[in-house]
Amino acid sequence: MLNFKGPIININNCLNGIFPFFNSLNYEFSPGTQLIDIFSSHFSFYHANHKDKDNRVAHLCKLDKYIFYVSNDSKLVVVVSDVSIENNITTSISHIHLPSNLINKTIHHAVNVISTKAELFTIRYGINQAIQISDINHITIIIDAIYAAYCIFNLLVYLYQLQVIAILKVLREFFNKNSSNSIEFWDCPSNDNWSLHSAVDKEMKKFNLIPLFPCKLF
Repeated sequence: MLNFKGPIININNCLNGIFPFFNSLNYEFSPGTQLIDIFSSHFSFYHANHKDKDNRVAHLCKLDKYIFYVSNDSKLVVVVSDVSIENNITTSISHIHLPSNLINKTIHHAVNVISTKAELFTIRYGINQAIQISDINHITIIIDAIYAAYCIFNLLVYLYQLQVIAILKVLREFFNKNSSNSIEFWDCPSNDNWSLHSAVDKEMKKFNLIPLFPCKLF
């Protein structure tokens, strides 16, 4: 397992311009080879109707119990992320946890990038970081926009398909390593004030950047 001594903070301002084209002939879209057909049992989603108080409370209790249950599981990594747009700047933050230990914080900034693309980029980055940790066989992604995770497995959402291709390739590699490897996505909006996600949200609110150039081409 990688040896980390305290949190690591990486700041990357190079999110602009990622995946500018769509390749409809990509292997990930070929009949009979699609991830949703071959590895359908390796991924799952957990979401709730957050407008319904009882439903929301039950969902958060389930999430608390899950985190407590896996807190001593050395083969699991938890990625908590958040994305916001302010002053035309999209900011995404990810916290990566091993059991009871925050090992990585990452911040990305971009101009003129819509939130769904930033969410997908953040998911991809979290998965990339997780699979580099030795002996990990399960990844938990906790995000404030579950619809972005659904986009990964909906190949008809053409607007985001190149981001999806990149994520599917990483997941295919992860699932092929071990038949027990899996990933799950938990819905956790910022206004739910759930502990680990609140930490990400508070860090997000510290940033109030003003772009030097209003167009991402610059």
